[in-house]
Amino acid sequence: MRHRTLHRVRHFAVRVDTATPPGRDRAVDALRAVAVLGVVLGHWLVTALVADGGKLHTGSPLQQLPRLAPVSWLFQTLAVFFLVGGHVATRSHATARADGTPYRRWLTARLSRLSRPVAALLVLWTIVATALLLSGTDVTTVRTLAKLALSPLWFLVVFAAMTAATPLVARLNPLWPLAVVLHVDLLRFGFGAPAGVGWVNLAAGWLVPYSLGAAWTRGELDRPRAGWVLLIGGTAATAGLVAWAGYPASMVGVPGASVSNLDPPTLAAVTFGLAQCGLALLLRERLRRAMRRPLAWAAVALVNLSAMTIFLWHQTALMATTATGLLLGRLPGLHTPPDHLGWVAARLLWLPVFALVLGLCWAAFHGYEHGRPRTRSRVVRTRPASDRAAPTGARHV
Repeated sequence: MRHRTLHRVRHFAVRVDTATPPGRDRAVDALRAVAVLGVVLGHWLVTALVADGGKLHTGSPLQQLPRLAPVSWLFQTLAVFFLVGGHVATRSHATARADGTPYRRWLTARLSRLSRPVAALLVLWTIVATALLLSGTDVTTVRTLAKLALSPLWFLVVFAAMTAATPLVARLNPLWPLAVVLHVDLLRFGFGAPAGVGWVNLAAGWLVPYSLGAAWTRGELDRPRAGWVLLIGGTAATAGLVAWAGYPASMVGVPGASVSNLDPPTLAAVTFGLAQCGLALLLRERLRRAMRRPLAWAAVALVNLSAMTIFLWHQTALMATTATGLLLGRLPGLHTPPDHLGWVAARLLWLPVFALVLGLCWAAFHGYEHGRPRTRSRVVRTRPASDRAAPTGARHV
């Protein structure tokens, strides 16, 4: 049975590998998969739902164990996602223009991929929240659960806005939005401007890696030197800001902290993102070689095909596990305060359970989110066999 299963997996991987257009840059998909999985694992590791007197409230091991701040450096990978998003969108828009596709049709096609998944999430959580309130569940608990479940939507709003602005961003130098972030932080932290000024960085901060993706499309980041400059410069700037300018060491929000690097993005979060983007660019060739292996490529292709489902439903999977576990009492690493390393060890044991529940969410919603009948994936060929030898280029991204 084991050998038969392995044979089927290998056969499937070979089919996916064979069906992939020869001109597709597999490193782009690998980077996107790493970015999505990094966010998911990061949330699962640092988001705690503590059961206290019949109520649930959020907590984080980063609040009680600040020595774990480097964990956030590994799993806060949003900058890489925006880098890839900017690269793919600007390349896709250039191809659409060359084909004579109007901007409105191009934008509608790209944004329509977001609407169905978001609708499914909103409908389900409207029903769940209503049912919980009617059953007498504490309002604070319902608010906590709904806020966590819907938290991924802020990212999609920002990403959709940048996608719409792609024709303008296509020629934008990343130094311009970086300068905006710098001046906003100077106003906030240097001159005592109202905290609301910082929300300008919600657009400017993520526009930095997105416009870097556009520079990648223009061929300005092809040389290894560009990656090294971003990696070394971003690392040095982030270290200096944390060590001497008082920025938090954690690259994600910590409950109770006076300043968050992510909500809204600070200069430290942006320079940290520059370092991540530099590393991503330096790893492109190694990723391309690694993706020549059918098994590795099949895994990456599957994550990319399910990226929206994974991203939108991973917090729901965590909460469903937490709520179900309450039937057995307060379980370590699931309902207990994240204030010691034992909690971290216990949480690691829960990760496979979260993944299993996320798999159930995928099975329930993936088909709906992609519509019926399903369209063939752009990760694989969509042209007839007679055309498969022709170059593919960006139109398949």
